[in-house]
Amino acid sequence: MVFSSLVFLYFFLPLSISFYFLFKSVRIKNFILLLFSFIFYSWGEPVWIVLLLFSALLDYFNGILIGRFSNNKGIKLFGLLNSVIINLGLLGTFKYSDFIIQNVNFLFRTDFIEPNILLPVGISFYTFQTLSYTIDVFKGEVKPEKNLIDFLMFVSLFPQLVAGPIVRYSEIALNTKVREVDSTMIYSGINRFCLGLFKKVVLANSIGILVEKYLNLQFDNLSTPESWYGIILYSLQLYFDFSGYSDMAIGLGRIFGFKFPENFRHPYAATSVANFYQRWHMTLGRFLRDYVYIPLGGNKKFQIRNILIVWFLTGLWHGASWNFVFWGLFLGIFMVIEKILKKYFDLLPRVALYAYALIVINFSRSFFYFDDFEKLSEFIQKLFYVNIPISSGWLNDLTSYIFLYIVAVIFCIPWDEIYSKNSKTYIQASKLYQNFSLVINIIFILISTALIIDDTYNPFIYFRF
Repeated sequence: MVFSSLVFLYFFLPLSISFYFLFKSVRIKNFILLLFSFIFYSWGEPVWIVLLLFSALLDYFNGILIGRFSNNKGIKLFGLLNSVIINLGLLGTFKYSDFIIQNVNFLFRTDFIEPNILLPVGISFYTFQTLSYTIDVFKGEVKPEKNLIDFLMFVSLFPQLVAGPIVRYSEIALNTKVREVDSTMIYSGINRFCLGLFKKVVLANSIGILVEKYLNLQFDNLSTPESWYGIILYSLQLYFDFSGYSDMAIGLGRIFGFKFPENFRHPYAATSVANFYQRWHMTLGRFLRDYVYIPLGGNKKFQIRNILIVWFLTGLWHGASWNFVFWGLFLGIFMVIEKILKKYFDLLPRVALYAYALIVINFSRSFFYFDDFEKLSEFIQKLFYVNIPISSGWLNDLTSYIFLYIVAVIFCIPWDEIYSKNSKTYIQASKLYQNFSLVINIIFILISTALIIDDTYNPFIYFRF
């Protein structure tokens, strides 16, 4: 089930909210959220709920084991390694087994059969979430959760289960016991959810149709300007698709009394590749920073090596394919260059830094989009030079979708960074939005609903990760 579906919007969500607010007891609320989360996750493929439960129970008992024997280094380490090895083993089996066998067959000329195991939705997200819990318990940063219902709810909470944000237990531990939800928090959650729905359905899906047209249907006849047009649109589709889903998750969290961490912060306002990924999928970056980069030595020891390892893993996390690995290493190399040449980058005007970041990021999306290296190579050539004239259809699309481009740009601009929260402009704009937020939300929902009913194109790109 996805948030941008009629079943979720007009059946599942109203039903879950209605049952949730029927009771005052936090324990009963937690059980209701757990029940609806299980229904949500098992909607398409019920069998994968078994894997989710196994992963959750594994770390529930590992957490208790680590906490109970906190003074015994051997048992503590056993609990941590048990969690890390089994969780990563499951992730490797379900996500990377075909990739590993393909490469073994290629290198050693063997003919092992690929298992072709279906990828459970959200496995990368909830695996990192439960891993962060056992690691934090091992480090003594959180106490182990003894209430099984509360822990299962933390792992399976449907607003952020399948696509993040990657929430740490420490961020919602208090909310599993005590939650105070007032009208302000609920209304804020509704506003955020409607904004995310609009970004996903109206912007991401509309842009996605153009992406399909230019990167799939007309690929052989693309001119260089059309190639850049297609990959820039794909970059925008990714942003509105994933950030829209994150907005909806954060909004739903607020409605139920949880404060999830932010996952995006105006990435297209970045002035470097490193700055872009400090603003993009921030909870994944935070996980890899705290549990991989810093333990490896961070900025203090072997910094270049650490950056490349983290970005190799970032690429691999996104998909079991070499194009994702090359994508990660490509970005990692640019981050190393930025570190080495920092004093020269600091001399450049801000507009040049914006242009540099946008060109590199949009170019890198080529690795992200094409998993066929022959097509990837051909497309990269088209980005720089191809003797194909611009088509009249492209010129028509530039003018026909001008309103879509304008709205997309408006949603990419970091208004809260341009104007301080204490500025007169920001205060006036906030008041204006508050006065008309109900009308805006209704418009967002009506337009989104109309498009969902009318269009069959409603993918969610990050489900594949």
